[in-house]
Amino acid sequence: MSTSQPTPVRGRFAPSPSGRMHLGNLCCALLAWLSVRSQNGEMLLRIEDLDPDRCTREKAELLMDDLSWLGLTWDEGPGHERTHAPYCQSARRELYESALSELRAKNDVYPCFCTRAELHAVSAPHAGDGTFRYPGLCRNLTPAEAEEKSRTRRPSLRFRAPEDTVTFEDLYCGPQNINVQSTFGDFIVRRSDGVFAYQLAVVVDDAAMGITEIVRGCDLLGSTPRQIYLQHLLELPTPHYAHIPLLMSPDGRRLSKRDRDLDLGELRARFGTPEALLGWLAGQTGIAPDTTPRSAEQLIEHFSWGVIRAHRENITITVE
Repeated sequence: MSTSQPTPVRGRFAPSPSGRMHLGNLCCALLAWLSVRSQNGEMLLRIEDLDPDRCTREKAELLMDDLSWLGLTWDEGPGHERTHAPYCQSARRELYESALSELRAKNDVYPCFCTRAELHAVSAPHAGDGTFRYPGLCRNLTPAEAEEKSRTRRPSLRFRAPEDTVTFEDLYCGPQNINVQSTFGDFIVRRSDGVFAYQLAVVVDDAAMGITEIVRGCDLLGSTPRQIYLQHLLELPTPHYAHIPLLMSPDGRRLSKRDRDLDLGELRARFGTPEALLGWLAGQTGIAPDTTPRSAEQLIEHFSWGVIRAHRENITITVE
């Protein structure tokens, strides 16, 4: 009798080339890489350049140079092309169009003509994180009403979220139970300018690229139930997720590319070697027992999600 083999672990680092990586991005990339390598899995690099106004090829090249300098190698992606190419989302639009057509056929999307100002006027931020719950202003427009509005404004497309609770187990945060409709409302899958939204694009790409594990910042925890809804409707597999805390600046702000907070240019100059930088970060976040300089490869033996969860209070560090 044959026995089924376990599915090989495939992780990914999927940065947006909108600016130089900062320390928070590095922490996320390192944990994703270590989790995959500790399980003898494969790492994929995908460039999430959906927004043409913010993302450039030059920034993507700089990002890949920083990852290579750090020793955070990838088995598949730019420079290591295999069957899942292309690896830039700007070249994968046809796949998103196909998924959107499936959602349209099931009547799971509808046109929304609301402006940002209109939504801010009628909505309150959710959970203090600045996320607004969509109040459903365009959800029940008749075809005639939608046609009339489309004469003066191009609509975005929203996913019609049901009143269901999504349950999943996060590798870092533990059990999660989130009702998308009551928490976020219907969410955008394609913007009014034709750019596909993050929620739909990553669902399509993660499935197409065989991703089984996703490590990212806790600011994206609310994205997961929305993506699980889409996975179920499109009959796609659901990966395992781990959402790690964000790193903070001395004044309590989350690190941001736009503020150039401790970006890799400054960090490379400050620490001199990748071993010094990775060792310091590993010691600060509880990956390793101290800040001794270590290469990415040398950190593999220290990594486990159990160790990371045990340092739950310390992984959110204040950078000096």
